[in-house]
Amino acid sequence: SVVMLGALNPAQGHARQVEMQFLSLFVSLPMAAVTALVPTVRGLEGSAARALCAVARPEELAAGPARGWAARWRTALWFVLHVFFGGVVAGMTLAGAPFAVVLLFGFSGAQDLIRFWEDRFPGWILTGPTLGLAVLLLILAANAACGALLARLAPTLLGPTPEERLATAERRATVLAQRNRLARELHDSVGHALSAVGIQASAAARVLRTDPDFAAEALRAIEETARSAVAELDTVLGLLREEEAATDAAATDATAGPAGPTLAGLDDLLRQLARTGVTVDAELAPGLGALPAEVSREAYRIVQEGLTNVLRHAGPAPAGLRVALDAGRLEIELTNPLGPARPSRPGGGRGLRGIGERVTTLRGGSSAGPSEDGTTWRLVVWLPVGGTAR
Repeated sequence: SVVMLGALNPAQGHARQVEMQFLSLFVSLPMAAVTALVPTVRGLEGSAARALCAVARPEELAAGPARGWAARWRTALWFVLHVFFGGVVAGMTLAGAPFAVVLLFGFSGAQDLIRFWEDRFPGWILTGPTLGLAVLLLILAANAACGALLARLAPTLLGPTPEERLATAERRATVLAQRNRLARELHDSVGHALSAVGIQASAAARVLRTDPDFAAEALRAIEETARSAVAELDTVLGLLREEEAATDAAATDATAGPAGPTLAGLDDLLRQLARTGVTVDAELAPGLGALPAEVSREAYRIVQEGLTNVLRHAGPAPAGLRVALDAGRLEIELTNPLGPARPSRPGGGRGLRGIGERVTTLRGGSSAGPSEDGTTWRLVVWLPVGGTAR
């Protein structure tokens, strides 16, 4: 009210009024800066900026409290600019609008104001309506300029700090690592079981009438394989729930290995494959049960995926498997004759990539491809026994 009445009554002295108003505004800025150091102010100002400013990417603006002093100082600078521009715009609007009305309609004091400007700018042709219109345009331009400047500064001052961006990137990398690992577990465990079940069911259907005993054995194998697959699926889904809870608590270790079968269960895996017609000539080194659990789990999954690929691409063909310990590292070699070309499954081709990811995690190496004569497929993997996952 003081601003509006002062604008309508120019006899009080405009220069003095403007000085007092700017002095009051500048005195309030330090108090605004101190207030903005409160962590919750950052979230409030982020919401205000999203509502009032045309920010290019409003989702990047702060939605919660400041988590460090860098964020607090940025919020303080934003709040000071917000208060300052708000004071300037409010003062111009409250004082300038009545001032423009006085000039446009020739109210009391308008002629004095016109003479005031003519004395300082001789030769200018100024009239009340012209000057009033100019004041209105100036108010609109100031509003637009202050809003555009705040919108441009909002992502810098209210957006994530470098530390927050780094933390976000680390969380995203952790989540991606979890998803990739879970995808590998599901692909290798459930995918292997489904491939085995499919072949066993096909064999049982072919000999159902001619060899009922073999068909019954195949059905029992399907039951056992399905039961084993359900158990592994429960393990993987339990891991998923645990990792979701750990992610919410910001305490997930992306390199922690999931619970699951180890190389000690290779005999069961080979016996299961024998029921599908894949005979494996296995050469297993002694002492595999003493391997670190993480290495043993990943090695089992690599062997499982390699044998599943034999089942999928070569059919019921003999395979050779060698698992050896040499100079502090675990060596896996799997060979099988190349069978006739089979149509690829939609979405297939993830097996070798998953093996490569497992090997990279344990800082090992691998190679896969046909032999020189083109008659045998060979998969070779080596893993450091004492290596650290990454």
